[in-house]
Amino acid sequence: MKTVCKINQCAGCKACVDVCKKEAISVEDTLNAMNAIIDEKRCIQCSACERVCPNNSIVQKRKPQVWYQGWNRNTRKTSSSGGAAAGLIEAFIHSGGYVAACLFKDGEFVFDITNDLDYAKNFAGSKYVKSNPVNIYSKVAKELKTGNKVLFVGLPCQVAAVKNYVKNTDNLYTIDLICHGSPSPQLLEKFLEENKVNIHTIENLKFRNKTAFGLESGYKRISFDAQQDLYTFAFLTSLDYTENCYSCRYATLDRVSDITLGDSWGSELSREEQKKGISLILCQTEKGVELVKSAGFELEEVDLDKAVTANHQLRHPSEMPDKRNTFFENIDRGFHYAISKCYPKMYYKRRLKTFLQKTKIIGGGRQTVINEYDVSFKE
Repeated sequence: MKTVCKINQCAGCKACVDVCKKEAISVEDTLNAMNAIIDEKRCIQCSACERVCPNNSIVQKRKPQVWYQGWNRNTRKTSSSGGAAAGLIEAFIHSGGYVAACLFKDGEFVFDITNDLDYAKNFAGSKYVKSNPVNIYSKVAKELKTGNKVLFVGLPCQVAAVKNYVKNTDNLYTIDLICHGSPSPQLLEKFLEENKVNIHTIENLKFRNKTAFGLESGYKRISFDAQQDLYTFAFLTSLDYTENCYSCRYATLDRVSDITLGDSWGSELSREEQKKGISLILCQTEKGVELVKSAGFELEEVDLDKAVTANHQLRHPSEMPDKRNTFFENIDRGFHYAISKCYPKMYYKRRLKTFLQKTKIIGGGRQTVINEYDVSFKE
């Protein structure tokens, strides 16, 4: 089997699929890893796929020039954090540009490009799953070629991919999102099926709100107990990412984008402000600084060392848990079975607690999150 990059190291960015004129590449998803496989019968040895791959062609990274914590007054209320991404998107479209980002559509997290403000609202919200960016790179290149400005919002590997794909980046602006790692979309679909939710029939899917992590589909919250669902549990414990995420070359303080966004975990600002959502904003370029200044943010100083400590992906990739193999060895029998094998003490303790809560013997409620790992499910 011939692959574009090293076996099991594919990030699933699909830039190689987009660039191949012979349709010789397909991305295989085996739950615990992805691979971009080359059909050697169709391949003409042009090496275009290798050149756009962010694993093979490492994009230049830059240290942040300036950094802030803050929020956008217009978009904060409806955003899962401080509304920085939504505010930047809104400002960019107002200035006449196009935005390419991820949204939930027809049961899948895909990328699209638009200059329509109402449509762009679909880009809002955190997505704790691998998205499908296929064909977005050629769409971005097309808009740039016609002289339009384009803002690309994605994970660091996806930003690296678009910068490898596009030849002239003068009118390309990029935002990367601080990334823990990302699971296969098949895992999400599997979890939802176990909870009698068909991903292809729901209109929206949320992974968190401002103060709590947890899957919600429309009015329905999908949960294991009063604290958290098992899909979110697996994600927050780094249990279920595809293999490449644990050796990501872009999980460093030096970034590939103009702007890096995340949550300002552990902020010294008031608890009330934290509940409303505070974004962490790092600017690596003058283009990034100008875009942030144009977006109408309330900006506060932030201690970069403290911000890095609270966001380990600004230092190194997530570490692979010892129990990850156990999880994937048992996931065919469902999330309940797999998690019970990985964390039996936690699993059965929480089941007992849920039973007691349902019988009103004890009280309880949803787990609130006020920093990156303030979650109560350690053994």
